[in-house]
Amino acid sequence: MDQPRPPAGQPARPPASTPVRTAVKLMYAGAAVSAAGLIAGSALIIVDIQAAARGRFLGHSLTAPQMRPLIVTAWILSGLTGIGLWLWMARANGQGRNPARIASTVLACLATLQLPGALRQPVSHAGYGVTVPYYGSTVLFAAAWLAGAAAVWLLWRPASSAFYKPPGVAPAPQSAR
Repeated sequence: MDQPRPPAGQPARPPASTPVRTAVKLMYAGAAVSAAGLIAGSALIIVDIQAAARGRFLGHSLTAPQMRPLIVTAWILSGLTGIGLWLWMARANGQGRNPARIASTVLACLATLQLPGALRQPVSHAGYGVTVPYYGSTVLFAAAWLAGAAAVWLLWRPASSAFYKPPGVAPAPQSAR
């Protein structure tokens, strides 16, 4: 989380507060949980492709051998995208990028909307309407959700706000009442 030196004459961004540093660590933990889910889900799909291939793709019935490359590719791409988002959010929030704080909040809200379904249905969505029975996905999704929710809560704490203000912006004056 080293801050680049500002050009001469511009004020430096304050150092990251403890809540921001903790939130960044939680985001890295979310990436690790997502990687564990990707590995476990990939193993399940490869071992039990018959369960993964129940369904249709674009209105066509496909056999398990026809579905295998599609399911495995979709699963890996969606998992890598999730891991990439966690890593990007951790890095950008560690640098004090306010759009990353907002994006983290939006993604945490979307995950919150998915939470009831993830807790009711112990399946992983391999993409394109294909579901894979996988009871570990509930635990991993809940762990990732907790990491994301805690990180967002920390990012919006008052102690974090100064870190997200652009350098050179003075705090608003307090009015005397």
